[in-house]
Order: sequence, then structure tokens, then C-alpha cells
Amino acid sequence: MTRLWFSRHPLSPAVLAAMTVLTPVSSLVAQTTTGESVPTPTDTTIVQATDLESTRRSSAPDAMTVTARLDRARIQLQPATGATVHAFSRKALETIPGGDNAGMNSVLLQAPGVAQDSYGQIHVRGDHNEVQFRLDGVQLPEGLNVFGQTLMTRFADNLSLSTGALPVQYGFLQAAVVDINTKNGSTNKGGNVSIYGGARDYFFPSAQYGGQSGKWDYFFTADYVHDRVGIENTTPSFNAPHDLSNQYHFLGHVRYTVDENTRISLIAGVSNAEYQLPNIGGQPMFGDNYSSLLPQAPGSSNLNERQKEITDFGILSLQKTIGAFSLQTSVFSRYSSLGYSPDPNMGDLAYMGISQHAERSVMSTGTQSDVTWRVRPDHTIRFGFQVFAERNITKADATVFNDANQQVNIHTGNGRTGDIYGLYVQDEWQPVRNLTVNYGLRFDGVGEYTDEHQLSPRINVVWRAWKGAALHAGYSRYFTPPPFEVVGGTDLRQFANTSAATDVSRSDTVKAERDHYFDAGIEQVILPGWRVSVDAYYKLAHNLIDEGQFGAPIILSGFNYRRGQVNGYEFSTSYDHGPLSLYGNFAWSRAIGKDITSAQFNFDADDLKYISQHWIHLDHDQRWTASAGGSYTFFYRSGHPTRVSATMVYGSGLRQDSDVPNGGVIPQYATFNMSVVQSFRDLFHSRFLRTTQLRLDVTNLFDHPYMLRSGTGVGVGAPQYGLRRTILTGISQSF
Repeated sequence: MTRLWFSRHPLSPAVLAAMTVLTPVSSLVAQTTTGESVPTPTDTTIVQATDLESTRRSSAPDAMTVTARLDRARIQLQPATGATVHAFSRKALETIPGGDNAGMNSVLLQAPGVAQDSYGQIHVRGDHNEVQFRLDGVQLPEGLNVFGQTLMTRFADNLSLSTGALPVQYGFLQAAVVDINTKNGSTNKGGNVSIYGGARDYFFPSAQYGGQSGKWDYFFTADYVHDRVGIENTTPSFNAPHDLSNQYHFLGHVRYTVDENTRISLIAGVSNAEYQLPNIGGQPMFGDNYSSLLPQAPGSSNLNERQKEITDFGILSLQKTIGAFSLQTSVFSRYSSLGYSPDPNMGDLAYMGISQHAERSVMSTGTQSDVTWRVRPDHTIRFGFQVFAERNITKADATVFNDANQQVNIHTGNGRTGDIYGLYVQDEWQPVRNLTVNYGLRFDGVGEYTDEHQLSPRINVVWRAWKGAALHAGYSRYFTPPPFEVVGGTDLRQFANTSAATDVSRSDTVKAERDHYFDAGIEQVILPGWRVSVDAYYKLAHNLIDEGQFGAPIILSGFNYRRGQVNGYEFSTSYDHGPLSLYGNFAWSRAIGKDITSAQFNFDADDLKYISQHWIHLDHDQRWTASAGGSYTFFYRSGHPTRVSATMVYGSGLRQDSDVPNGGVIPQYATFNMSVVQSFRDLFHSRFLRTTQLRLDVTNLFDHPYMLRSGTGVGVGAPQYGLRRTILTGISQSF
């Protein structure tokens, strides 16, 4: 039975409890006014829709009850009271075209206010990449993945995207929080193997398996991706030149339930990806006489540039409930590296004046603890802390021309060890029955390339003004350290009087961003299953952080605007009834900045001068963003349902240069995707083989060529175009 794709909840758990009857199926947990988490009717529905056979075959119902109660206790550790939350149930993830084969960013594009960019990036509410990912409530340190995605959609049992004025337990990256509740062996018993592929050499086998034995449960998934769409096409042609990619992913989860109040879990992941960088034909050489100096250099359409990305991480967590206290404490580590290999025939030197083997890596290790104390029915105190210790290493071996037109080699490299930390305390208070106030303080600090700290107050208010309605308003003071992996030292003196010399010799250190963030909105249930919401936000930023690609390696580098402003509004509606699900969103946003105050050597001197005196649009500013979708399941009460679904994404266009930096707009676009999935229960009449599923997915159904980037703009490296029509098919078998 098809369920709601996603729902929008700017509510506290206490508010959700009062609206249990009208809450859509993608809601996970409701909380009573006493602060105790209780299952809603939708919890049961999710279990049935997600894994009916696993539930039916379970031999340990008591273990499942303990698992569900501990899961609810963990969710209570980080409520998003007053924030705007878009929840994707397991059924919603399966319904989106591509299903579990879809990338995580493709899923998030279905939420309002999420703009699409190249290299798999997304921008939420006019911010650049300031999205934090959490696995079972534990924040992952940032990595170097630019166009590779470590986290697989099939590893998620459900996920949520939280935006707005976030409570104080969320720190560091605060444009949005993506919290992924992972699958486990208790509710996902058995295995599944699938083969998916089609156009452009797309070949995508995958497997997953989960189970339970006594107090242990486990879940593992792995896949391999081979295709010619690893990076966006640099031309509007149907096939990109030089765009082969190979990717390997593994994610695993093992848990041990000590008793009904104690659980230990380990999550681990590995990602290894190799990409060819697409070429742009017809490019002129860097200098007038380079054709004679480099006769062996290939044409720009025949360059052979490559990039490799590796990410490994692990999270070890202890969850414990003691009377009125619930806690989760975790230790984690993440290693991420990126390596760029230039054209072996000095093509980079011929067309850019520099050929460099570039490598960058970051190792992050830390701990996070969150505690909930239910003091009284109307007061719930939460407190905790996060600490990351990080090591960043950057090195490059570059070949350039000196003033005598001789090739010279220059080695650069540096490393830095630092830390970021944050601690918080907050009180969720219900002064009257229909009013919830969540207020608190957060203290953050960074000691890496910059040494700064800040005390940040935050407050959110949620009022259930009348039946089916919730109004919310909030203020958050934010402190965002510059991502360690996008800040690197550069000795500009080594490149003086060479073909890689810069127009600007200044390189101030990237600083932490400090924001005042305001958010308010209303949600109204019109009829059972149909809800509408409107939200507005405004951000005032000092030292606003942006990122750009400067040079051939696809490595993002950070810089600051001294002043920044971001504001906008969002509208969302959804309807879910029986086999029919519909949703629609649109958002308006404006993001502007003034005066670049760090990493100035990356920019043209005239651009720096203009931006120092004028407000400009940020390169990722998109005025209008919209998404919509629907699904209908035929024969949904039978054992052989047929599901048809479709989605749409619209963008009014990111920025490009005109007569002023970022003064132009890329043409608007709209793309449509569709999916048909046929399921067969017990097709082979074998007790070892369960559901068989056939699927057909079409991306960009009408084959509309559209541009994501024109190759111009502040910090924009090369042109990129969206994927042309792509037809993929697959078969999966559960056992």
C-alpha cells in the first residue's frame, strides 16, 4: 500500500501527540505531554508496509518490543521542536523513481527549498553545502566527497531533513540536518539481491542481509556502480565525453541489546570511487606559444584527467535508560581523501598553465553525548556535548612554466591538527496545554586554521492555536566553523613569476560564520490526509562561508563574505489516501553577500574590488525552486501490486556572470521522472524466496537538455548540464 512520500512537521513531539489521529504515515514517533514517547498508530503501519514478512516470521517479539522502545528513547534525545522537519518513511524512499538505487541527494531534492547543483551538491535555503548528516542521531564529521556519496539510500529505514531555527543540540553545520535511522536485523530479517542498469553502461548490482540471534542483530549492504554519468556532462550532448566511473560502497550495522534499558551498536562504512573528468572541446591553449612548447599535448576534447575519492568511517555507541534519564554516548572516526591526476601528456599545463598531482585528506575522530532528563511532566531538560579532533593534510606536485618558458616542478604541502567542540543545555517547557517553549544555550569553539568561539542562545515556540493547526516561531544564534577539509594553506611566493601566478597575492584565513536566524510558519490539516504549510525565514550573517572550485581538481575551497543575507519562504502540501499519494512544494529564496575577506588569491582583482563595495548574488542563489510528485498503487490489496509514480523538479537557475560577478541567471528548467514497479509475492512458491520485484525508471522523461552551471561565476569551475533521458531497469529478489 503506497504511503505518503514525505511530511512536513514544524512541531514538537508533544504537539504531534495531540495530532495523532491526523498525523500522516511517515511520522515516526509521537510524544505525550508528559514527555514519554509512545507509539502512534502510524508506527504499526510503517512496520507492516516496510517488512510485513519479516514481522510475520519474527521469532522474538519481545526483542522487537525492546528494540522499538529503545529506538523511541533515542529519538527523544534530539527532538526538532519548532524546526521544520520533512520526514521520508521507508515506503516513501521506495516510491521515489529509482527507489533504493537513487542517490541520497536525489531523495532530498523532493523536499521544499532544496536546490540542485553540479557534482551531486544540494543547497538548502540558500546556503552552500552546510548540511550535516547523522546516523541514528550521531553526527558524521565532514568528508571530502564532492560528487561521490558515501551513504546509500538502501541503508536507511527512514530519514528526515530538518531546517529552520534549530534547537541547540544541532551545531557546526546548520543549514539542514539529515538524520538517517538505519535498518536493523530485528525488523529487516532476510536478504535481498538486485541487478539494476541500462543506458550509458549503467550496471548496479547490490545486496543486503539482516538477521537476529539472541541479543545480537545485524544488517549489511553493499553495492557496485559502473556508469558513464559519474560527473555532470560539460556539454548538452546526449553522452558526456570521458565520463566513466566505478564506485564501491559498503555499510554495516551490528547491535547488542544487553537488557531492556541498554544497547551497544557499531556502524561502519567504506566508499571507494574513481572518476574520469569530462572534457570540453575547442578550448584555447593557455599561452600563444604553448603549442610549440608542448607539441605532444592532446586536444582539449581528448584530455585524460581523473579523480579518486575514499571514505571510511566507524561509530560505536552506547544507549542507556536509567529512570528519568536517557542517554546515548558515541565515539566515531572518519577518514576521507581525494586525489587528482592530471592529463599524463601535459594537457593541463597546455590549457591552464599548471599541471598538478593534488591530494587532500582529513582524519576526524571524536565523541558525542546526549542526555534527556524528564524532570516533570511539563519540563524536559536536555544537555550534551560534541568534540572533534581533526588532521588535515594537503600536498601537490605541480609543473609550471617560468619566465624563460622552461618547465619547473614545484612541491607544496602542509598539514594542520585542530579541534572543534560544542556543548549545550536546553529546557522543553509546556507552560499551558497548547503551548510548547524550547529554549537553551550552546557554546561552540574552533581551534584549527582559526581560533574562535561563541555563546549562542536559541528559542522556539510552538502553539496549537486551533484543531489541526500548529504555529511556530524561533530564533537561533549560529556559529559555523569553516570546514577543515576545504581550508588549506598556500605559499603563493613559490608560484610568483610562473604561468600559475595569481593576480592577487593576499590570502587571509577563512573564519567562522556567525548568524542571526529567524523562522516562523504555520501548518494546517485541511482534511484527514491533506495538510498545507507555509514557512518564512531570514538570516543575517557575518563572515558568511561560501565554497568554490578554483583550478582543474574538483576540490572545493572555502572563503568568506564579510556580510551576508539569506531570506525566503516555502509552501508545501501533501495528500495521502489509500493507494494514492500526492505532494507539491515551491520555495522562493534570495542569498547575497558583500566583500570577500579570505582566500582572496583565488579571485580576479577587478571582481574583488567590485564585491568589496557592492552586494552580489551568491553563485548558488536560485530564486525559485519547486518539486512535485505522486504515486498510485494498483491491486494494492493483492499479493501482486503495481505501483506507478512520477516526480518533477523545477529550478529558475543558479547564477552566472554578466557585466558584474554573479549578475546573470542560468536558464530555468523542469525535469520529470517516472517509475513503474511490479511486485510478486511468492512468485516461485518457495519458502526460501519471497517477494520478487521488477522496475522500470526513466530520468528526464521528455529529454529536456538543461544547464546547471555555465562555467562562469564566483568560484565556478566548468559548465555542467543535467542528465539527458536515461532508461534503467532492474530486478530484485528477497529471501
